[in-house]
Amino acid sequence: MATSRTDPVTLEVVELIGAVVARYYEEYEQAAAQHALTGAQARVLGLLSLEPLPMRRIAQKLKCEPSNITGIVDRLEARGLVGRRPAPDDRRVKVAAPTDEGRAVAHRLRESLDFAREPLGELTGVERALLRDLLKRMLGEALA
Repeated sequence: MATSRTDPVTLEVVELIGAVVARYYEEYEQAAAQHALTGAQARVLGLLSLEPLPMRRIAQKLKCEPSNITGIVDRLEARGLVGRRPAPDDRRVKVAAPTDEGRAVAHRLRESLDFAREPLGELTGVERALLRDLLKRMLGEALA
């Protein structure tokens, strides 16, 4: 059965999601600033700490223009947090990858984001798994 977009529970859920997102971004920006990074630089560094990526792929994942990513990677590279190297499967393509220092900064940044972890710690393992699965479903991701 389809739910109306204006039923009270749907409206409340939308408001709660908005509040969570706003709180996350506020804390993320503060944590990034503690590492002398902008929020965008911190997001790129965090993404690269998971796997080296070409600029175009970073832009796709962060839903922004590749030219923006180039400038961000340039600034991270100037600080010694990121380097560029040829892609293993196509040497014509350059990928950005974190340096050891970049991985360490990304790790410290991730560790400092307590606002989401603390409330999640109040949930049982089953509740956290259910929340994860519901969020994935909302995003249209296949459940593993």
